[in-house]
Amino acid sequence: MSNTLDGRVVLITGASSGIGEATALALAAEGARVVVGARRVDRLETLVNKASGEMLALELDVTDQASMRAAVAKTIEHFGALDILVNNAGVMLAGPIGGADTTEWTRMVETNLLGSMFMVHAALPYLLERKGAVVQVSSTSGRIASAGNGVYAATKFGVTAFSEALRQEVTAQGVRVVVVEPGFVSTELANHITDPTMRAAAQNMAASMRLLRPEDIASAVVYAVTQPEHVVVNEILIRPTDQTR
Repeated sequence: MSNTLDGRVVLITGASSGIGEATALALAAEGARVVVGARRVDRLETLVNKASGEMLALELDVTDQASMRAAVAKTIEHFGALDILVNNAGVMLAGPIGGADTTEWTRMVETNLLGSMFMVHAALPYLLERKGAVVQVSSTSGRIASAGNGVYAATKFGVTAFSEALRQEVTAQGVRVVVVEPGFVSTELANHITDPTMRAAAQNMAASMRLLRPEDIASAVVYAVTQPEHVVVNEILIRPTDQTR
């Protein structure tokens, strides 16, 4: 890709808030035509109204393979191509392994890992055609597991492993694979934690540092996807300065 995204078509999952929303706005500002997908369509409509350039909102549930295939099909139908997939949808339901509500484990695996994998599977034929890019939003938890975050970390380690295998399979065909690993970001992610101890711990940790903003991660994505065609930034680890691990 050249140093502009004019006319490029981007599909972003989990785009109704946080990193997904900020990335959609940032890529649109670079000239991309952006498809934003999420379950909260009302928020997506608000996002479309804020964006510069052409943006399409789609209802998208990354725990439903049919919904993911439909989103890719609608992207192709509307814009005629797909150049960049940003797999951003994710949930973090922290809590200890002992005594856990294992339905939360299933939800994290289905959303964070399988959702990311199935989106790649649905989009890949079109990305190969355009020599496009896959951006996988992972986490520092994809590098360092910690007590109380075992399953979330397992899903993010899985994203990293899947992405590396994907990279080896498609890089010679011109598709670039980028893994972005944010540390603590000021988003809604920690608000979904149901375990009161872990929720309080996350809030205390967030209060103890200057957090990253969603726009900081969006800037990293823009950097990665605007490199010249012969350059691929495979991994970006980005923490708040105050975060020690």
